[in-house]
Amino acid sequence: MDTFKSLIDIFFSFFKIGAFSFGGGYSMLPFIERELVLSKGLITFEEFLDILAISQASPGPIAINSATFIGYKHLGILGSFFATFGVIFFSLICISSISPKIEKYKENKYILMAFKSLRPITISLILSSIISLFSKSIVDYYSLIIFLLSSILLFYKKVHPISVILLCGSISAILHKIF
Repeated sequence: MDTFKSLIDIFFSFFKIGAFSFGGGYSMLPFIERELVLSKGLITFEEFLDILAISQASPGPIAINSATFIGYKHLGILGSFFATFGVIFFSLICISSISPKIEKYKENKYILMAFKSLRPITISLILSSIISLFSKSIVDYYSLIIFLLSSILLFYKKVHPISVILLCGSISAILHKIF
């Protein structure tokens, strides 16, 4: 019975994340952090950063990858199923019920206004994630150097992200081995 309660709990944790997040995976990060790191204590912030990195490296959306990983970590295969189903359930219901009507209301000024007002909220959620991740990821001079170098290469020099990952990963490994 305790396992069943845990499965339901993880389903509803991820259901809340999926239901109240707008704007995709990055805007879900504050919800995942608040719900799973701060409120439930299911993962540490370091594990959260690792899950984020793994989710980025794996094909598929961040929220689904995170749900699957965290659910599996705590409750095995059933946990990954309940967590993953929880994070997609609200969207599944909404899309199933809204998509047949979307063509009729796509030009409705109230609908357009609602979506327009969600844009700044989404940006603030993403910005919140950036600030939280930045403050906990830049922990020493090495991580600051890697951050600055990768930012310059990506934003100013327009170097391909794969090259930046390989280069900065190599530099990080060398810096940590030397010092």
